[in-house]
Amino acid sequence: MKGIYYINEQIHINDFSREESIEIQKQALLNYIEAARMEPVKLNPYQLYTHYTIPHALLYDLRLHKRQLDCLLMYSRNSIDDFAETYPARWLIIKSYFNRIVTVV
Repeated sequence: MKGIYYINEQIHINDFSREESIEIQKQALLNYIEAARMEPVKLNPYQLYTHYTIPHALLYDLRLHKRQLDCLLMYSRNSIDDFAETYPARWLIIKSYFNRIVTVV
């Protein structure tokens, strides 16, 4: 299974600090990736991380590479809610590139 995982650097999980929230998301997602034997895909070879933190950048890379992937993995639905509510059309386009959207929480 090939997919992309998304970490929201702006949310705070259970009143943890920003850094702790990022680490919680990262650990949960990496545990899922290992258990599901998912292969993270890095569309842009110049990006620093194997995950995405900016949905607009994800959309740009998906459009550029025109590649259908198995899944988009994220910590929870809350991690993308703000983007989905602010940019519903863009969120629908992002979702169209994946066979399924998976949350670990």
